[in-house]
Amino acid sequence: MKINDIQRTGAVQRYQQNMAVSSGAAAKGKQKDSIHISSEAKELLQGTRSPERAEKLEQLKEAVSSGTYQVDAGKVAEKMLGYFKNPYQNG
Repeated sequence: MKINDIQRTGAVQRYQQNMAVSSGAAAKGKQKDSIHISSEAKELLQGTRSPERAEKLEQLKEAVSSGTYQVDAGKVAEKMLGYFKNPYQNG
């Protein structure tokens, strides 16, 4: 039985060389994710916001950030129950 087999280090060195080459190629080919929202979509988004809805959203944001927002567990349970009874009719 050989305890000091020196030929096994060659495989490790080849593996390290392959990893260096593949990681260098991957770094060159990486692209950052990006998103583009069309002007039509932006107009639609602006058109759906009423002043009342904007005010309600602001109130909700303030309540959440201050920690005073309360969830009505009964309403959540009703919605969940309705979904589980008819999952395809509760869009």
